[in-house]
Amino acid sequence: MTLAPTALDLLADVNLPPEVRAALDASPSVTIPASREELYALTLGPDGGPTFEVSYDVISTAGATSTRITEASVVRCRNGIAVNYPEDYIRRRDPDCMRIADDRPTDKPRYRDREGGEFDPVRSETLAWLASQPLAVVPFKAGGKTHGYPSVAIVPLNAAFFALALVDLQGWVTFEELGTFTPRSLMFVAPPFRHTHFGGRQVVVHNRSESLHEVWAYNLYPGPSAKKGVFSVLLDIGELEDKPWLTAHASAVRVTTPYDNETIIMHEGASGGGKSEMTQDLRRMDDGRILLGTNVNTDEPYIITLNESSHLRAVTDDMTLCHPSLPSSDGKLAIADAEDGWFIRIDGLTSYGEDPHLEKICIQPAEPLVFFNVQGVPDATILPWEHTLDSNGKPCPNPRVVVPRRLVPNIVDTPEEVDIRTFGVRMPACTRDNPTYGIMGIAHIVPPSLAWIWRLIAPRGDKNPSIGESKAEKKTLSHGGLVAEGVGSYWPFSTGTKVGAANLLLRQIMAAPRTRYVLTPNQHIGAYRVGFAAEWLTREYLARRGVAKLRRDRLQPARCPLFGYTLTEMVIDGQTIRPTLLRPEFQSQVGEAAYDAGAATLQSFFASELQQFLTDELDPLGREIIEAVLAGAGVERYEELTPIMG
Repeated sequence: MTLAPTALDLLADVNLPPEVRAALDASPSVTIPASREELYALTLGPDGGPTFEVSYDVISTAGATSTRITEASVVRCRNGIAVNYPEDYIRRRDPDCMRIADDRPTDKPRYRDREGGEFDPVRSETLAWLASQPLAVVPFKAGGKTHGYPSVAIVPLNAAFFALALVDLQGWVTFEELGTFTPRSLMFVAPPFRHTHFGGRQVVVHNRSESLHEVWAYNLYPGPSAKKGVFSVLLDIGELEDKPWLTAHASAVRVTTPYDNETIIMHEGASGGGKSEMTQDLRRMDDGRILLGTNVNTDEPYIITLNESSHLRAVTDDMTLCHPSLPSSDGKLAIADAEDGWFIRIDGLTSYGEDPHLEKICIQPAEPLVFFNVQGVPDATILPWEHTLDSNGKPCPNPRVVVPRRLVPNIVDTPEEVDIRTFGVRMPACTRDNPTYGIMGIAHIVPPSLAWIWRLIAPRGDKNPSIGESKAEKKTLSHGGLVAEGVGSYWPFSTGTKVGAANLLLRQIMAAPRTRYVLTPNQHIGAYRVGFAAEWLTREYLARRGVAKLRRDRLQPARCPLFGYTLTEMVIDGQTIRPTLLRPEFQSQVGEAAYDAGAATLQSFFASELQQFLTDELDPLGREIIEAVLAGAGVERYEELTPIMG
């Protein structure tokens, strides 16, 4: 009789660091789920639900007392599990949670500088704690199943929901499939340490060598670890390889117009910049018309008609692999999805019928899903618009669902070449009485140099729902200011240096001269509240134009040079979009004076943020571009440095 392999048998062919293997050997039990179904069952605890509390004994620093703390609750529902956290703070990613434990080059906070000591003793303590716990061990491929790097996660068994979210995001693989391998990354999860060592804060420690990237997650919200922690791993790997490459913070969609033209659009931006929305259908009113905007002063709606919209097939949602091995023709960026599942924010779903496609995936999935910050009633159906209430009585702004790619209808599973790269920015309202930087028109064509500048700074903009802010950032944003999310908008997840990332991003842009670059706002255009409608209409317009060469008589320099060119007109399906949405300075509630005040705010912000990149390590072309911004150059100078090819 042949016995089934034990967990330790399955791990025998994995080349683990000796101290990690010793912790696994010492654990009371190690469970390696044979299937997703088995892992899903583990999320509900030994009794199988319907509710399960993920709790830990937290020992005082003196070691004399122990307190039982619940970190999360899991509710079994008909369409998945609802995971909720007692603390508002844990319901969204802390942007200041990263710590670097090694001595490799970095511009991020080093562990010793923030925590007042070396990480090695805490690393040993963490392994000792894990050795005392029943564990779940799951393999995954950082970067997706096709192009990813073999990795392993070690998670307390009672936090199996975290492991499930991780493998849904990264793709289900087995140790048998991987065979003998050395992990390129390891992830460890130890929730009690946030109380015993880090004052209740989210902390994710990255410990890097040339061949292994360790991620030590000290909280159970998967955003900074299972999601962005893996992003950090990919960025680190890309910087180290012989042909450096990037994982872009971007979504991508194949748009097929009613005339059967196909265009690949890749959309970037800081968190909240409209990446997930780029793959979503535009929202229509009950009568089929489209509410493009509402005037914030008069409540006047601007409604348009669009008889037939384009067909969308999602390519990527948030992490876009730009690996050199992907097939591409000369002059365009080749991409593939860096994930096997999507961490979709559903704060935009507030009632039935707002996004039927996403609602159907959530309510009637082919397999049960993992929801975060959404209300769940045992054995009832989770409704994606019933968001968990924060302690202030308001819905949590960061409800999420993990959707495996295999459950997304009509998804594109092949690498694609990018025709257009758009960049989205959350804009506040701008009026004569309250001038702000919310002056971007519905669509601006920019030379590659300006495209790089916007990605270099990546303004986070108005009322970001995805992450918490520091006290200083909250103050800045509340007063209508700007906060930079940094290089490529992936900088919060990068463990390297800003200038190194800037150079890599510039080289990527310059290597794809046939890709066109566009800026588009969301939330507001001048005095009009537009939500994401501007982004959706820009997508529709660009796709209908396709890759046809831009006529120069249809472009004119924007009043703010940082916006590049503005369109002289935008016509979609025979309907002309108001010129005041192309050039907000023409709006009666805005005017040139308020526009110029907003432009001055942007110019000052960009100038202050760009100074840090002027080092000897910066690419010479990058230096010229930044010096042009500092000199207040017109768009002609940017195009002189990097011509628009299309």
